[in-house]
Amino acid sequence: MEQTKQYLAVDLGAESGRVMLAAVSAQKLELEEVFRFGNSPIKEGSALKWNFPELLSNIKKGLARAIEQSEGKVSGIGVDSWGIDFGLLDENDQLIENPYHYRDSRTDGVMEKAFGLMSKSDIYRNSGIQFMPINTVYQLLSMRLENSAALAKAKKLIFMADLVSYHLCGRAYAEYSLASTSQLMDMRTGKWSQAIFDELGLPLEIMPDVVKPGTIVGQLSPHICEELSCGPIQLVAVGSHDTADAVASVPTNSDSWAYLSSGTWSLMGIETPQAIIDDKSEKYSFTNEGGVEDTIRFLKNIIGLWILQECRRQWQREGTDLSYSELTSMAEKAGAFAAYMDPDYGDFLTPGNMPEKINQYLAKTGQGKPDDKGQIVRLILESLAFKYLEVIEAMEDVTGRTLEVLHIVGGGIKNELLCQFAANATGRKVIAGPVEATACGNILMQAMATGQISSLAQGRGLVRNSFQLKEYHPRDRQIWSSEYKRSKQNQEWPESTAGF
Repeated sequence: MEQTKQYLAVDLGAESGRVMLAAVSAQKLELEEVFRFGNSPIKEGSALKWNFPELLSNIKKGLARAIEQSEGKVSGIGVDSWGIDFGLLDENDQLIENPYHYRDSRTDGVMEKAFGLMSKSDIYRNSGIQFMPINTVYQLLSMRLENSAALAKAKKLIFMADLVSYHLCGRAYAEYSLASTSQLMDMRTGKWSQAIFDELGLPLEIMPDVVKPGTIVGQLSPHICEELSCGPIQLVAVGSHDTADAVASVPTNSDSWAYLSSGTWSLMGIETPQAIIDDKSEKYSFTNEGGVEDTIRFLKNIIGLWILQECRRQWQREGTDLSYSELTSMAEKAGAFAAYMDPDYGDFLTPGNMPEKINQYLAKTGQGKPDDKGQIVRLILESLAFKYLEVIEAMEDVTGRTLEVLHIVGGGIKNELLCQFAANATGRKVIAGPVEATACGNILMQAMATGQISSLAQGRGLVRNSFQLKEYHPRDRQIWSSEYKRSKQNQEWPESTAGF
């Protein structure tokens, strides 16, 4: 490996974004957060959208600070974001309107309309992607069904992280891992699915060329260089999907492992060399998303800590402002296994009074209301842990693999009670870390693009050397196993978003 190089990671989440400065040497990867900013949706009429001009302005502000701090010695910039959402460009390469937020109500009922045009099974067999009403395919179909003026004017569709890169370097492209979340690709070929576009009447001509993660896509444009007071810096299409980067940073050195990227969403899966699209994967509604270094992320999207985040927001609105650590402490003291719920129940997907939604769910399933806030938090954490076991068992059934270790990465590892519950429920050793998994993976892909590191395995070794990891071992296995069986036997589960 060459001498130390510096890279910038723009990491965009659905609640906040940040610009990270990294130094990579032969022994270590060091990260520093230079600038963090909020990223809240806005209301335009009745629509929920992203404020893209403000988002881009904050990104440039962060880049300028990081470039100044690095004394201009930057070897690359990479941008990652959540999946699914996109912007539309017109014939003059201008953004037609602010991108819609995936939680906007325009896709309500559209998935069912899609099944009237192309069967559910055919959509899965031509994409290999888990059914979720927020997927790009249903966002696009809703626009077509409503005769959207923006869609009629569109000449190019670009997904969120790549839309930022487009504004920085001028090249329109679709990075493979980000594009794969759309349910518009055939994941066996890595190309746009002609069948899906044809059957649903969607405009294939607006889809950009697909590039592999780790591709150098250009340099900062001259006007951006002038704005940031810097010279040319190359842009790398990293794993533009944040989960692809998070998985790239998993510090594993074994074969029998699963990953859990834990945050607002819980994304749980394994790496495979090719897509798994068969009767079992369809039955369990697994998704095949693009990974780095020619891998597939065979995974399940689970509604994660979003449920807890929404509960906290509701309690704040009611005048009780408790930190996550305070809520977790309350949950630790609450009684165990007071009730059960499916985190992927459809009503939990949208914003609103989440404690009331939970109470309505419990009433619907014949269960009593929790006693207090601590009980609600414990219910959420226990239910997530049971969901992790459910997904692991399904993955083992589909693949025939035995999964012995669960690597948890991302901000969710700060909730140590959830990590311990995950070990208790799954009966697997849990290795937690790094927290900054997405930024780490973003940087690793840049270092691979520049030739500083030669492989993903080498990069993962670098992560192991650079960050403190924590192990959790199963406790009270007999009790957790018994309660898991009871939760499956005694409940009439309402329909879940994930399809389980």
